[in-house]
Amino acid sequence: MPVYAFEAMNSSGQEVRDEVEAATSEEAIAKIRQKGFFPTKVREKAAKKKVGKKAATPEFAPRKKIPFAIGGVSKKQLTNFTRQLSTLQDAGLPILRSLQILEQQQKPGLLKAIIGGVAEEVEGGSSLSDAMARFPKGFDKLYVNMVNAGEAGGVLDLILARLADFMEKAQRLKKKVIGAMIYPCVVITIAVTIVTAIMIFVIPEFEKIFKDFKVPLPGMTVLLLTISRWVAPPTHGWAYIAATPFVFIGLIKLLRLSEGGRYVVDAVKLKIPILGTIVSKSVIARFTRTLGTLISAGVPILDAINITKDTCGNEVFARALIKVHDAIREGESFADPLRASKICDAIVVNMVDVGEETGDLDKMLLKVADNYDNDVDTLVGTLVSILEPLMVVILGVIVGFIVVSLFLPMIHLIQAIS
Repeated sequence: MPVYAFEAMNSSGQEVRDEVEAATSEEAIAKIRQKGFFPTKVREKAAKKKVGKKAATPEFAPRKKIPFAIGGVSKKQLTNFTRQLSTLQDAGLPILRSLQILEQQQKPGLLKAIIGGVAEEVEGGSSLSDAMARFPKGFDKLYVNMVNAGEAGGVLDLILARLADFMEKAQRLKKKVIGAMIYPCVVITIAVTIVTAIMIFVIPEFEKIFKDFKVPLPGMTVLLLTISRWVAPPTHGWAYIAATPFVFIGLIKLLRLSEGGRYVVDAVKLKIPILGTIVSKSVIARFTRTLGTLISAGVPILDAINITKDTCGNEVFARALIKVHDAIREGESFADPLRASKICDAIVVNMVDVGEETGDLDKMLLKVADNYDNDVDTLVGTLVSILEPLMVVILGVIVGFIVVSLFLPMIHLIQAIS
């Protein structure tokens, strides 16, 4: 007799998964209702097919085929998915039904395929965190551990809401920093383009005039003409100018491939005036929010520090957190090794110390994160206000140098003619 796997709701609204033998699906539904359950999904089991599929598929590999994609799911898409899943769980829907609803409303792409894969794994009996762990392009260690903690504590809807809040705040901070940098980058790009065009098309015409009149050229003009000859064809120095940012970014990425290179790059970033302070405060806000969210979700402190280390985004802080982890494992407090690392301000260490004493470490860490987010907003505004007059002064110096260099020979020419 065929075997039907079913999902149903019991009288208290809890989800039930079981199997029943019946000749037809109608008979199976009738038997399920006789047991006092309300069936939501009934399907006939294909025993041979399922066994073969399971044997061919490694236990750690997802059953659903995921389309090839460079990188992973975008943070914006993942944040929206997390918020929607949290809402559906808060409404009391079974997790499988929630995943199926979210899969249907997604546009075709990587996230849709991953949600379908997670739903398939959950339908096969896996927990949500185990299913998500099989799709690292969609869900990182932080995400999986948070979901696992929510499942263990029976507060998955609350944990998903906290995770969505965490991701939304991280996205807002990133957008503010990027948005503040757009204006200076655009102005610098336009200025470099205009100056390069002057060097290629305008300065050579003045050089011809100077040669025709055989006027003695001052040192500033000679320097300007030399730069113009290098920028203009056939030397094509403009190509080197255009390629410089890409080469610089490429070298940084190449350095970051090794652990030592990442440490050097991140250490240099922290030493840059103003920008280094912004980077430092951003990393502190990120790692304290991550750690506070994990601890509040019930993740053990050592596991939480390991996850935070991998997601803080700065090798200097990651190495310091490794030392903190080792010190806690040896029986020390959190605050003392953090103070010894000297990566955080005294106020951060003191708040962590107070949090340990009162048992509210997670709340203290989240308060630190909120304070440092506000500090980053203020510093970004300060940086933009400093960059604007600084760019005006630099552009004024460049334009003044070009004008003076071109007019000095003209003055000599007028004197010679008179």
